[in-house]
Amino acid sequence: MKKIAVVLFNLGGPDRPEAVRPFLFNLFNDPAIIGAPAPVRWLLAKFISWRRAPVARRIYGEMGGGSPLLANTEAQAGALEAALARSDAGKARVFIAMRHWHPMSEETASAVQAFKPDRIVLVPLYPQFSTTTTGSSVAAWARAAARAGLKVPTKTLCCYPSEPGFVSEAAARVRAALDTVSEAGQPRVLFSAHGLPKKIIESGDPYQWQVEQTAAAVAAALGEPGLDWRVCYQSRVGPREWIGPATDAEIARAGREGKPVVVVPIAFVSEHSETLVELDIEYARVARESGVPVYIRVATVATGTAFIDGLARLVHAVLTDKRPVCSQSGDRICPAERGRCLQAGR
Repeated sequence: MKKIAVVLFNLGGPDRPEAVRPFLFNLFNDPAIIGAPAPVRWLLAKFISWRRAPVARRIYGEMGGGSPLLANTEAQAGALEAALARSDAGKARVFIAMRHWHPMSEETASAVQAFKPDRIVLVPLYPQFSTTTTGSSVAAWARAAARAGLKVPTKTLCCYPSEPGFVSEAAARVRAALDTVSEAGQPRVLFSAHGLPKKIIESGDPYQWQVEQTAAAVAAALGEPGLDWRVCYQSRVGPREWIGPATDAEIARAGREGKPVVVVPIAFVSEHSETLVELDIEYARVARESGVPVYIRVATVATGTAFIDGLARLVHAVLTDKRPVCSQSGDRICPAERGRCLQAGR
């Protein structure tokens, strides 16, 4: 039986207060985040991480001092490994490679090398592709695998913005929230995703387009004619112009209109600071101060059965596909103008 190594990509997060500043340095020293020449980027990352560390420590302090992202990702890895064991995907072991905190690609590549797999499948826990997330992780993995001497046939799943399992899992959570809030009036559903600077999207990054595909698919799966929904973006940092509308602005607008609000973290599949602090605490405060009658934040898909089974199906599909890089349907799904898609030019 062939041995399959599945590598889950995620961002990572500091596991203790002392890790906050080096985590931020790693984040802002990523060329996919700041595209300046290496010496300039290093200096900028040093300055930004120093400046932002006190605020970030307070944010992580709301969660006990560190991010729960690794524990949540480990739970997803365990669930996916169990799902793959029930299929005919071979002897599969699931590994985790975080981009900006441990375990990072170098550590994971060594662990995969020790496993001695026959094939490797790279799976992002980012349903929507961006050069700043999946693209950065794939590049980091390639460097780490080369340094580790890991010469094993490798396939990459680039994106799955409207994969049926992911969509149905998200829709089930939204439906439950709508049932809860409906007595307060017709709610507004805000599909909230992490924002990006406009410049990155204008360069051909397909992230915003894919986020919109996810939101439309979940809204359609709800099967509610006249559903009031829109896409918005959170977590803006720095002075650059970011894509919008902003989630907090949309919450305030709903308050002015007397609308109950259901917020859906549509680009996050596990809980971390952007959901547990930004949405649950900071934006809940915005809702109260804006007069939103009811504010509900929908849980991420996490280890939901439909989502995990969907990932398992995708792993199997990638293994049987001839392409080195596959979308949820194999072929490229992005429009031509989204030229920074991993499948562009292949």
